[in-house]
Amino acid sequence: MAAEIINGNEIAKQVRGEVAEGVAALKASTGVEPGLAVVLVGEDAASAVYVRNKGRAAEEAGIYSETYRLPQETEQDEIVELVRQLNADDRFHGILVQLPLPPQVDEETVLYTIDPAKDVDGLHPFNLGRLAAGNPTFVPCTPAGVQEMLVRTGHDPAGKHVVVCGRSNIVGKPVSLLLLQKAAGANATVTVCHTGTRDLGEITRQGDILIAAAGRPEFITADMVKEGVVVVDVGINRVDDATRERGYRLTGDVDFGPVSEVAAAITPVPGGVGPMTIAMLLKNTLQSARRSVGG
Repeated sequence: MAAEIINGNEIAKQVRGEVAEGVAALKASTGVEPGLAVVLVGEDAASAVYVRNKGRAAEEAGIYSETYRLPQETEQDEIVELVRQLNADDRFHGILVQLPLPPQVDEETVLYTIDPAKDVDGLHPFNLGRLAAGNPTFVPCTPAGVQEMLVRTGHDPAGKHVVVCGRSNIVGKPVSLLLLQKAAGANATVTVCHTGTRDLGEITRQGDILIAAAGRPEFITADMVKEGVVVVDVGINRVDDATRERGYRLTGDVDFGPVSEVAAAITPVPGGVGPMTIAMLLKNTLQSARRSVGG
């Protein structure tokens, strides 16, 4: 039997609606309008589309959003100075620096400049440290979206064996920390593996829930998952395809067709985790605005 398709677009729409209600209530009770500043450096096409979608989603939710566009050749010091100005700007409760940054810029230096109280992407070491300690301020948006999808579709990780394939600071590490928490929507037994893991399939086949975030197209094949697994595909890869008008297609880290014949549920690419990342960014921005007035 083919797997249930976990529709990230629909779940994200629900979350954005809840955020919009929260924003309206905050404005009515305090007069505070949540604000999000986005810094985009360079002309990366995928980043530009993503930033545009974030801006639209923020506007629909009633969040004030402003994008600061800088040319590709912008030096690191100029970006750092802009972030410092945004830290001090009371209009903004959240700051997002869109990655990747140009090669002349050290991403870590820029990200670490963001005020942790406005780090709605959850990637500052202060916020990652709080997550590791079990007392998170902001959970990174993609891991938070993964958790939200699982819970809202009846696949609560509690008591399950979750296998995470990937070890990045953006997804792999924080999602493993998040689902390990002794908290609602978590309380799982978590195994982290990656492209350097020996006998990788032996590990991935143990998962009741498999989160694929290795950054390799169609890396997880049907023989690497067990019958009835729930698969969350975080990957989004551009693969050359001469049959497509644009010359490429988007695919995840999972070989979707064959794996969907084995799994109980699976997220598609696109239309799975991606929309949830934006929804959770808005939720974090609202959370930051509430904190600014003692909420």
